[in-house]
Parts: sequence; structure tokens; C-alpha cells
Amino acid sequence: MMTVLFTCPQCQSAIHVYPKVENSIVKCDVCEHSFKAHFTHEHEKSLLKECPMCLRKDFYVQKDFNRKMGVFLFILAAILSVFTYGLSFVVLYLVDFFLFKKLPSIAVCYKCNTIFKGACNVNDITGFNHEMNDRIVYSDHDFQGKPLSH
Repeated sequence: MMTVLFTCPQCQSAIHVYPKVENSIVKCDVCEHSFKAHFTHEHEKSLLKECPMCLRKDFYVQKDFNRKMGVFLFILAAILSVFTYGLSFVVLYLVDFFLFKKLPSIAVCYKCNTIFKGACNVNDITGFNHEMNDRIVYSDHDFQGKPLSH
């Protein structure tokens, strides 16, 4: 089953929601701010076609790993490399390779950064594209779910 992770527009807290058509109002547990989510029957079937927050169709896929933890592990490997003559980077590479193979992929909305875990069509979504991101974030370009073409 797909879970959706919204970011509260008021306090920036994370809100985990299971998509249900009848759950059109999402309420933040921290600040009690309410906002509308547009869930469809496709969302209930774990099929990601449109973002329930911003109604856009532009998503990218990434591994479900905390970026802050990744930066911490890299800094730790860098510090330890002085004592291990660089072998800590080899160990970090092996850990990273193992995690890459084991961790599931998630989909993220380019426009509002809503996170979708457990979407059944996550393999159909392409990876992050910097040019698409810049066009969407800075000029509000809508690609309608189509990949960037030149």
C-alpha cells in the first residue's frame, strides 16, 4: 500500500497519510493546520499519476535514504581516512553499494516535494533531472508527466 508524506505548509512538519478518496482534508498533528488533498481511486490502488497536493504529474525517483545520514557517513569516512590510509572510503563505497541494492525506491513530486512510498509504478518514473527541476521550481513549467526533450 502506498503512503504519502506531505509537508505541512504552515509549520513544515511531516504528515504521513494513507490515500483514501474520502480523506480529502489533511490535518497537521503539530500545528493543527488543515489543507485539501485530492486523492483519487488510482492513489488508493498505489498508482501514482498525479500529485494529490499540487495536482502536477512531474515526479522523480530516488532511494529511500536519509541524505543527512549519507553526509554524516561521508564525513566520518573522511576523518577516518587519515588513520586508515583511505580504506574507510572503500568501506563506505561497499556500504553504499549494499544499501543501494537493498533500499526501496520512492517517488518525489518536483513541484511540492511530496514523497510517495510504495507506489506500484515507481519503476516507470525517471530519476532526478536538474534542468526539469529548475524549470519547474523557478519558472513554474508544467511538463504534464512527460520527460524533458530537446
